[in-house]
Amino acid sequence: MPEISFPNIDPIAFEIGPLVIRWYALAYIAGILLGWRYCLHLARRDTLRPNAPDIDDFMVWAIFGIILGGRVGYVVFYNAAYYLEYPLEAIMVWHGGMSFHGGLVGVLLAITVFSWRRGFSPLAMGDLVAVAAPIGLFFGRLANFVNGELFGRVSDVPWAVVFPYGGDLPRHPSQLYEAVLEGLVLFAVLAVLAHRPGIRRRAGFLTGVFLVGYGLARMFVEFFREPDVQLGFILGPITMGQILSTPMVLLGLYLMVRTRRHSEDKPMLQAHSAGRN
Repeated sequence: MPEISFPNIDPIAFEIGPLVIRWYALAYIAGILLGWRYCLHLARRDTLRPNAPDIDDFMVWAIFGIILGGRVGYVVFYNAAYYLEYPLEAIMVWHGGMSFHGGLVGVLLAITVFSWRRGFSPLAMGDLVAVAAPIGLFFGRLANFVNGELFGRVSDVPWAVVFPYGGDLPRHPSQLYEAVLEGLVLFAVLAVLAHRPGIRRRAGFLTGVFLVGYGLARMFVEFFREPDVQLGFILGPITMGQILSTPMVLLGLYLMVRTRRHSEDKPMLQAHSAGRN
């Protein structure tokens, strides 16, 4: 079968004495910093809340939501039996193991509490976070590729890669598929929508688009990605990633339909009000 040798990229970016900086950590940092700057750009385009100061203050909440939610999600969804036996391992984040779906729940909780305390709609904050999230997903999936983890199933496509931890057979570089679909494509779609006039007034619409877009992209790529060895397939050919992505798609569709109905109802309410005047 045709194959491409895995690029010899050291997962450690650099070392400063005992401090070891990995590409995976830099991917998180780049995603958070660039996402923060992009949210500020969008928030400054009008006078709606959340505004730029709100975005600045939310960053600490977002970081904790990503890290704590991502770790708890991995422990619960992907390796619960192991961590029940070795509970102290659950707090050792440096050993690896993060879940996007867990991180999503963590960020949603952070958005809800922060927005409630500030007095504006959580959906409005969710929309800004949603348009920036693909930036972090893009860098994160590239880091997965560099680490040679979360690789795809055995394949004979010309671009198949022999991963150092995946045996001798070439496999789909599914991390790159996800980087393109969940990162570049989803970012482009959301960027076009986010710059349409008045789109921020439809609170929840961009959040819905993100949830649907990510969910469908993840469910599609899962057909090429090797299931986690400790889980395998859950229901026939269905993986845990597909199961967790299904409610995302359903919730996203609900938010998109809901905001569309509200936008259609407002002109009707205004017309009735004008008639009574």
